[in-house]
Amino acid sequence: MKCPFCGCEDSRVIDSRSVEEGASIRRRRECPRCGRRFTTYEKYEQIPLLVIKRDGRREMFDGKKILAGLLRAFEKRPFTYEQIQSLTNQIENEIRASGENEVKSTKIGEVVMAHLEKIDQIAYVRFASVYRQFADVNSFMQEIQNMLDKGKEK
Repeated sequence: MKCPFCGCEDSRVIDSRSVEEGASIRRRRECPRCGRRFTTYEKYEQIPLLVIKRDGRREMFDGKKILAGLLRAFEKRPFTYEQIQSLTNQIENEIRASGENEVKSTKIGEVVMAHLEKIDQIAYVRFASVYRQFADVNSFMQEIQNMLDKGKEK
């Protein structure tokens, strides 16, 4: 593996461990030339997954978009980056587990919201406000009321 600091074509693996529930391997490496350490991740190649957008366009699935949405939803909430990244991986694994080559963006949004609803109500409402594109305060309040009603049923 090429060193990102000095460009040396060789590096030594110091530590390896399984991450993302076994879907990836994290390797800690050291460059023999400059002595600096860096981390790499090894992941199996997945079949391409297309996302069908609301307007009918298709684009390649990008888990970074889910991560970006979750980071915005969890902003100033008591969750670490690692926890949010783990949640992103769980969501992506759930979507890929369907076995379909194409998935509607609305399905992805619903999976994300189902996870958020169980974890953090504030993050859920933040994500829902963008995802559901509330037209006015009443529709926003209705979503909160639905969430409160679900909480009473438990």
